[in-house]
Amino acid sequence: MATAEQFAAWRAQDPDAVTTAELDALIAAAAGGDASAQAELDDAFAGPLTFGTAGLRGKLGPGPGRMNRVVVAQAAAGLARYLLDNGHALQPVIVGYDARHNSAVFARDTAEILAGAGLLPLLCSRPLPTPVVAFGIRHFGCAAAVVVTASHNPPQDNGYKVYLGDGSQIVPPADADIASRIGAVAAAPISQIVRSSNYRMVDAELVDAYVARAASLVAADAPRSVNWVYTAMHGVGASVVDAVVDAAGFDAPHRVTEQIDPDPDFPTVAFPNPEEPGAIDLALALAATVGADIAIANDPDADRCALAAPFADGWRMLTGDELGVLLADDALRRGTTGTYACSVVSSTMLAAMAAAHGQPFATTLTGFKWIGRVPGLAFGYEEAIGYCSDPSAVPDKDGITTLVRILALAAALKAEGRTVADRLDEIATTYGVYLNSGLSFRVADLTLISDAMARVRSQPPTELAGEPVTAVDLAEGSADLPPTDGMLFTGASVRVVVRPSGTEPKLKCYLQVTAPGELAEARTAAAAKLARLRTDMTAVLGL
Repeated sequence: MATAEQFAAWRAQDPDAVTTAELDALIAAAAGGDASAQAELDDAFAGPLTFGTAGLRGKLGPGPGRMNRVVVAQAAAGLARYLLDNGHALQPVIVGYDARHNSAVFARDTAEILAGAGLLPLLCSRPLPTPVVAFGIRHFGCAAAVVVTASHNPPQDNGYKVYLGDGSQIVPPADADIASRIGAVAAAPISQIVRSSNYRMVDAELVDAYVARAASLVAADAPRSVNWVYTAMHGVGASVVDAVVDAAGFDAPHRVTEQIDPDPDFPTVAFPNPEEPGAIDLALALAATVGADIAIANDPDADRCALAAPFADGWRMLTGDELGVLLADDALRRGTTGTYACSVVSSTMLAAMAAAHGQPFATTLTGFKWIGRVPGLAFGYEEAIGYCSDPSAVPDKDGITTLVRILALAAALKAEGRTVADRLDEIATTYGVYLNSGLSFRVADLTLISDAMARVRSQPPTELAGEPVTAVDLAEGSADLPPTDGMLFTGASVRVVVRPSGTEPKLKCYLQVTAPGELAEARTAAAAKLARLRTDMTAVLGL
């Protein structure tokens, strides 16, 4: 149980009146017998928020287990020590942020602390999309970057994403090295951390360069006419998207006005993630009203991108894998050479597509910290609507250059009198039907996830959807993949990966069914087998 001494020590160094007042209110409520307040205090002070390959991400509030100014100051000082220890003194570090609660404050604290340590911070002067900041790493020749964002997490969360000078997010052992330095910093009060105002603000130079690069991805003679809907999901994407669309010469979108401006409370959605049920309902309704060809959604920091289109049975959002293979097919048709890559939880169709075009293929662990590092990357994606569409400029997922690629493809199809649905049919006819879907179990008690993983390891299924399957423990690693917490089950036409989410309290299950033959019949057979597979895996996981 958290102690009064812990509360007093924390309160003495917290510079934020909001979190100190929140701490005082929780202490008073717990003293009055409020069990939920006591549970919140115990959780917030149980230990530090873990710094890993996703940086930091968690609930806003007081205590070492929450996102706040003390935790951010310690993270910034630990990162500064790591950069100095690796020879990056007097080198630039770009610091960006989204429009979530406290993002601007956390970013300014970071810039001051990096400057105080002898680095040269470039602080974005306004909230910007994560891929714009990631683009700035190479543009300004930075040793690292920080983006204060929780991406598509709920409104009570915030996060701290770290990139190194190669333009990709941190991976082991850098994460552990930074974490150890953060731990050393945390041994002393943050008042001892040196700060300086010797940092530079950046805005137009960065945004203009990004916009020019994104617009250049479209061939001069390519069609530009497309009727489309756009939603920023209450995030920071709209202003940059507008500039890119105008520079590239596409028709302006019909905007989902209720979701177009940044709002840290995300009032129209339960979770600000285009993948969540209901999140893009407003966009779909507007698309149907205006007779749009497509609808596009970014997540709040605009590093992800979702596409919806009309099909024979009505409007729907494409799955992350459908959009991934659609974009890959487009790149292959344009003759883009290099390695095509996707995460282990994504569709295996990409491997078949790359092979058919004589291009290399790579499977990676989940996350763009791995995909972005694939040598010679031509295109990479993961099923969680993340796409690397311009790897030489941004070796990370980028929802805005992906939007540009989608618009170019949709306009070209429209000029031919065809649709996105037509192209997906063509791809399925060429490579066979690959039907992918997911199961996701959100939990309040994280032990439910660890218990489920333990069960599936100790008693793996031998048959799924009527097929014998082979189990592979991904924690053991292989020649192709480093160890990761997950299980893979493969059969003749079924494939399943089970893993805990790296950013949310979820256990995730990735399902795939393949079927050859005539398109309509193959899709019907695959859908029936997928339904059976979902039922089987739900029973296996016991959640």
